[in-house]
Amino acid sequence: MRVDSTTLFPHAMAFAAGGDPQATKYSGEVTARDARAMGVHWVFFPVADVNSNPDNPIINIRSFGENPRDVSEHVRAFIAGTRVDNKNRVLTTAKHFPGHGDTAVDSHLALASIQSDRQHLDTIEFVPFRAAIEEGVDSIMTAHIGVPALDAPDLPATLSPAIMTGLLREEFKFPGLLVTDALEMGGVAKGYSNAEAAVRALEAGADVLLMPPDPEGAIRAVVAAVKKGRLSAKRIDESVARVLAAKQTVGLDKGKLVDLEAIADVVNSPEAAARAQEIADHAVTLVKNDGGQVPLRNPANTCFLIMTEGRGTTQGHAIGDELAKRKTGQVFTLDPVMPDIELDAVAQKSAACEQTVMMAFASVASYRGSLALPGGFPRLIDNLVAGGRAVTLVSLGNPYLVRNFPSVSAYFTTFSPVPTSEIAAVKALYGEIDINGHLPVTIPGIANFGFGISVPHR
Repeated sequence: MRVDSTTLFPHAMAFAAGGDPQATKYSGEVTARDARAMGVHWVFFPVADVNSNPDNPIINIRSFGENPRDVSEHVRAFIAGTRVDNKNRVLTTAKHFPGHGDTAVDSHLALASIQSDRQHLDTIEFVPFRAAIEEGVDSIMTAHIGVPALDAPDLPATLSPAIMTGLLREEFKFPGLLVTDALEMGGVAKGYSNAEAAVRALEAGADVLLMPPDPEGAIRAVVAAVKKGRLSAKRIDESVARVLAAKQTVGLDKGKLVDLEAIADVVNSPEAAARAQEIADHAVTLVKNDGGQVPLRNPANTCFLIMTEGRGTTQGHAIGDELAKRKTGQVFTLDPVMPDIELDAVAQKSAACEQTVMMAFASVASYRGSLALPGGFPRLIDNLVAGGRAVTLVSLGNPYLVRNFPSVSAYFTTFSPVPTSEIAAVKALYGEIDINGHLPVTIPGIANFGFGISVPHR
């Protein structure tokens, strides 16, 4: 996610759709190897959130799904994968405790909340975190969410001694590092000053403060809190000992430099790239296929509308390259800032095609607060469907997208917007791969958990 030219694995939910925890384990192995080659020793993954809320604007495809057992299996697999080669071991992180999957607010923007009682938390949210702890996860990242069943409803879990120390340390017996989610996020920053959030997080039990808005100010606040006796030196020493132990775990006491010349030989190996493409291929899940629209009957007379999210991305480039290698009709790459008059012109041109494929990028991004398609894209889809067109909608990301367009003739999702998923989508449309994915989530009113229409390749 953070570094260019690394192995392009799809998002977590794609692994669950493919139903192969060994693929998840492999991604852990490659992630660890590539990270260590670049001098990165700590990764903030796997996501242990159970995405049970279809309207969740920030977890979504970052989660392995809505089933706690399946999420746990993939969480364990990733952690195990990072330890296949002890020389390339990284520190892993289960996040976002106590569970961010049943929220409808992006905690980057404001304090999110889980209204479940303790029994529900025990049977849903906590299950993957307990599994991660049993698997020996190195760290747990907290969530900026209020949990009335555990503490005051307006207190972020990140700042809650009852959750951080009482639950994680004392009840769950977690011995590793506790790291906050970014302290610049609205879920904390809108309610607490930079200094107060830093001190309160340490009081609650955190070992590492991630991205305070003013790092130097946060350090000064912590030092002042120790001098005044608000924080004890013993409390600081406990966290220092955990940090040093973690560094020793990944061998930083023996060596901390990487071989710069060797990075290119390790990162994004051909074998890993090929496996990532296979994983993306296996994730494709067909949810609706009225009239057998997929695979395409006549690609040469099919119009492809690629709906990017703009913002200077390279979205759609891989689709364009793949279509250029095959017989195809007209291809339109659309930007959400395009005025309605231009989108209407595209709709008119596509009316001459036998089939219309609308490929929508629907990624998850912080500070957006919504998963709705941007600009005039919803209106464009509605207009084409209302005009009696045979419209196939492809979601490159958010699997719940079809809820807003239930009248499309066909619908499938890749659970990810990465280029490997773009390629997988084109392969599926042309009947070049078996379509065997199954939904790791329920799409309300459309399809249940585990559903998937299987279509063999041609």
